[in-house]
Amino acid sequence: MRAFLASLLLWLPLLGAPAFAVAPDEVLDDPALEERARALSAELRCMVCQNQSIDDSDAPLAKDLRVLVRERLVAGDTDGQVIDYLVSRYGEFVLLKPRFAWHTLGLWAAGPIALVAGIIAIVLALRNRSRRGAPVAAAGSAKLSESEEERLKALLEKRDGDGQG
Repeated sequence: MRAFLASLLLWLPLLGAPAFAVAPDEVLDDPALEERARALSAELRCMVCQNQSIDDSDAPLAKDLRVLVRERLVAGDTDGQVIDYLVSRYGEFVLLKPRFAWHTLGLWAAGPIALVAGIIAIVLALRNRSRRGAPVAAAGSAKLSESEEERLKALLEKRDGDGQG
């Protein structure tokens, strides 16, 4: 059992590490270009996996995109030109982090709007809850009139007399 736990502890950190899918035949000879290619690949969405970058995906389309990025960099394109080329070819969906523009304003505004709406809903719910709770607390602490006390006493005596107490 100890051997199993020891091996589990050794392998556990590797489970959280990303599985880079770049094959050795894709790696560029120039380390600076390869670093740029890896940085760009981390920003691009795999169109098959959709929640992974092409750098992490083993899908054939992701490999094609990684090769295309490297080809464009070798041809002399800047990082921006490579991104623009891929966006023109595949649309904004290819970007893991969409650009801030008028047509993506709703996407960028959705989070803050949802947060503000949630805060407003909580405040209104708490306010409504305290309003409903106030009359109940006031009624529970109010004194009974003399006739109400006599009626309550009679009801309690009747209940005790019936053997229910």
